[in-house]
Amino acid sequence: MTEEPSRKRRAGGRAGMKVRAGSAVIDQMPWRIPVNPDRPTEPLSEEGVQRIHKGAMRILSDIGIEFLNPEAVGILKQAGCLVNGTNVRMDEDFVMEMLSHAPSEFTITPRNPAREIVMGGQHMVFVNVSSPPNAWDLERGKRQGDFETFKEFMKLTQYFNCIHVAGGYPVEPVDIHPSIRHLDCLYEKLTLTDKVCHAYSLGAERVEDVMEMVRLAGGLSHSEFDAKPRMYTNINSVSPLKHDFPMLDGAMRLARRGQPVVVTPFTLAGAMAPVTMAGAVTLSIAEALAAVALLEYIKPGCPVAIGTFTSNVDMKSGAPAFGTPEYMRATQMTGQLVRFYGVPMRASGVCAANVPDGQSMWETSNSLWSAVQSQTNMVYHAAGWLEGGLIASPEKFVMDCEVLQMIQRYFEAATFATEDEDIAIDTIREVGPNGHYFGVQHTQDRYQHAFYAPFVSDWRNYEAWALDGSVWTPERAHRIYKQILAEFEPPEIDGAAQEALSRFVAQRKQEGGAPTDF
Repeated sequence: MTEEPSRKRRAGGRAGMKVRAGSAVIDQMPWRIPVNPDRPTEPLSEEGVQRIHKGAMRILSDIGIEFLNPEAVGILKQAGCLVNGTNVRMDEDFVMEMLSHAPSEFTITPRNPAREIVMGGQHMVFVNVSSPPNAWDLERGKRQGDFETFKEFMKLTQYFNCIHVAGGYPVEPVDIHPSIRHLDCLYEKLTLTDKVCHAYSLGAERVEDVMEMVRLAGGLSHSEFDAKPRMYTNINSVSPLKHDFPMLDGAMRLARRGQPVVVTPFTLAGAMAPVTMAGAVTLSIAEALAAVALLEYIKPGCPVAIGTFTSNVDMKSGAPAFGTPEYMRATQMTGQLVRFYGVPMRASGVCAANVPDGQSMWETSNSLWSAVQSQTNMVYHAAGWLEGGLIASPEKFVMDCEVLQMIQRYFEAATFATEDEDIAIDTIREVGPNGHYFGVQHTQDRYQHAFYAPFVSDWRNYEAWALDGSVWTPERAHRIYKQILAEFEPPEIDGAAQEALSRFVAQRKQEGGAPTDF
């Protein structure tokens, strides 16, 4: 067990907090909430969307979903759903009525209001890697997650402006007892970052503790916390056709207090879902809608989002595969359905590769671009994910942030502007057929910001690269990660809020934290 946190940070009023520039390890893009200007890719016809929708409705009404939470079953029975033990069936009219209450867009405001995010519409936010049990880096190789490595990833999460949300634990710190792990982890998350954070729905005590810690860190009254979204949870169904006890318990607790719930079925085609993408997406949609309907019945208007984690398995080994053509299509198809239902969407930046190599980047890029194409609003695991979610890597985190910045640059209006000065007819006439554009005024006025400037990619030719040590991309990323840690400065936090947070952690530890199974 770790000692009770006691270090102090500089004080600063929460109303006046700003986004700090941080150290100058890299010249990164400023903090912003990206807006995706592109039309979504829509592989399904309108008839195809309706076929999947009707299929999901048949699953909900004819087959049913197992709700392994007696309270949830009782609530749905009260709502008029057909209940048989843990099996709950609900008709289309009920589901669509519940969906009509869900907001199409909402904001989440963390302790630093300058880090507020928007969920919905064309907004797109990126979340750090969440929940791997292991870590890997160039120096230490693969190892179990620990608290020091957890804190390293929290610093990377805070440092990079293209990461908007401090999601789940970027690596599981197994050196802290599970009964108090959430207390130590959330203390670090709330003091090493000032971004939106997340609570695992793993028991009532953990969820209630995290809500209280977020409230204290923000210096909020109970009514201020409940008045608007301040944090969120993500729950997964147990595919096929189940929602378990702790996930539902946590989701219901947050919904009652107006805090967002992202419902993300984990459907692997060929294993936990039909082998066809249409079948897998249909099952995923049905599982998600069942939980959304429950939450909207409990608290009409509570903010929810539907997540997709539909991919396929390697049919030779049974191992999960990510970033595949099928994964991309499933994400695009889910996007069409989620837009049909009118709620925000979550996807992921994932891969099956074991180290930060070429495979890891093409699979993650496929995942990220399918999120762009599907008009996803929240991208989980956007930086740092390896081995199908079993490894978090700081080198991969840095490399992925390069891709995230490229996506943000791709969104900028400057990349597709068509004013007269952009079309540049006078400059084309000036240069003519025999000149070049390096020295003309049009270039001189714009060259510093005309193109994306990378911080990991090396655009020199082979000879220049070789003369400079022949450093491969993961090695460059490793150097950047180490420099970020060496120069990291934590964000401001109000001194009284931090003291209250520390006292709460100490008290809950003294009480034993959350119960465990061992």
